[in-house]
This record gives sequence, structure tokens and C-alpha cells, in this order.
Amino acid sequence: MAYQYTIIDSNESSNLKLQQYLKEYGEFICCSIAKNSIEGLNEILKHSPDIVFINLNENSSAYFQMTTELHQYGNCIPIFIGISENKKYAYEALKSNFFDYWLFPYNEFDIRKSMMRLKKSMPQEEIPHTLCLKSYRDFQYLNTNDILYLRADNNSTEFIMKDGTINNAFKTLKTFENQMPKNFIRIHQSYMVNINYISRISYGKAICTLKHHKVQLPFSKSYRKNIDKLKKLLTKNAISSLN
Repeated sequence: MAYQYTIIDSNESSNLKLQQYLKEYGEFICCSIAKNSIEGLNEILKHSPDIVFINLNENSSAYFQMTTELHQYGNCIPIFIGISENKKYAYEALKSNFFDYWLFPYNEFDIRKSMMRLKKSMPQEEIPHTLCLKSYRDFQYLNTNDILYLRADNNSTEFIMKDGTINNAFKTLKTFENQMPKNFIRIHQSYMVNINYISRISYGKAICTLKHHKVQLPFSKSYRKNIDKLKKLLTKNAISSLN
């Protein structure tokens, strides 16, 4: 599930730095940036972000007033995270129900803890088990549980099913990365696989073997982190005979 955020901070350098940190958590997407409380209020009402990051050093009283004013315009109030050079505004932020309070310079560990707590506290959207492939006036419905893997084919994507059939979508593999359920992971520039069908991971050959038809798919160095996470998950849920 993707979460949108707005940054209210006139400092372009710190804006870019924060965006770089948040890129590590692919679900967080920057929808707007504002330089002051007036612009910030307008951007929040315009985009309805899930999270708002505010540099409180610039005009804290105006920002706290803005968060209070938001309640006049609707029920979907975003989560606020205050950022400051010191703890001067921490008490006021707590009274204003801010989710967290960060100190400059940014601390990667603090950001990671906040993002993990955020994801845990925010409602999770249930991804449907049926995928609809649209092509002009043709609508094809696939049960995601029956998909073995996805394969890139130039600017289109092939869906290889467990019964051996192949379905095509005229969109890139990248398009489906954030649309598929969590049991699908990208392992290669050309492949995304349903982890429920993986029976073997060979680091020596850089290959994943699937249960059905003994299909072997390569994985690349650029997606090694995904493979490591997958191995950890599968090993955790298995009876291990490792020495």
C-alpha cells in the first residue's frame, strides 16, 4: 500500500535529504512540497496526504495553528511529524497530537523506527485476489493465487499461470510492482515471482526454482536484497536441517 506525504519546509536541501531517506521505504510517495503554513494548508486540502512533515523552526506558532484549523475542513486529518533543531517545540507538538518529533540533522535510525511504527498504526488496504487486465474493451480477470510469475517482454508483461497458460498485459513489469499482493517480489529486471511457488534458492547459480514444472528463474545482483529477505522468510517458516 502506498502512503502519500507532504513536506512543509522552505529549505530545499533538507527537503531533498528527507525524500532520499524515505525512498528506502517504497510505499512512501511525495505528493507536494510547501514553503510556509499558508501553502502547506492549501497543499494538504488539495492532495489529502497521509503524512505531513513540518520544519517547526521556521514559524512554529503558524504551523500549530494550521494543524488546528485543518479540523474545520474535514475528518481526514493527516499524521504530523515535527522536525526541529532542538526540543523547544516538542511539548507543543505533543499537545497538538503530532505522531513524532525529529531533530536535525536527520537520524536514519529515528526515521526507520518512525516509519515502521507508522506502517503498523495505519490501516492496511486489503489487496484483492483478482487482477483485471484491461486492453481497449477487453477485460481479463486473473486469480493472483494462480500466477506463477510475471515476465517482462519489451513494454508488455506476460503472466505465466500454474496451468501453463500465458496472459499478456500491455504495461511494463514496473507498473505491476506496487499493484501485486505482498507474496510477489521482483527478483530480476525481467521477472517477478509468486513466493508461494518457490521450492529452491541457489545462490551459486543465482537461480530460483518453482514447484510447478521445475521452472528455473534467474535473479540478479540488483535484487539480491529481495532474495535475502525471501530466504529469511522461507527459512523462518520451515523445519530446518541446517548444521
